[in-house]
Amino acid sequence: MCPHEPCCPTAEAADREAARTVAAHPEQGWSLLCNGVVLFEDTGELLPSGAAIDPHRPTPLMGAA
Repeated sequence: MCPHEPCCPTAEAADREAARTVAAHPEQGWSLLCNGVVLFEDTGELLPSGAAIDPHRPTPLMGAA
């Protein structure tokens, strides 16, 4: 369980990327979050269940200058 106050989002939550980083390896392109999610620099994710989330980079807002 998460020791942080307030608790980090779970790996199943939509905002799971907001969990705190507990191990960072930028030279390898990944970080481990408090909720067990492995976050890759291309925005892909590996969940503790073994499910992979495809990269989901933000897209530019329409009408933005």
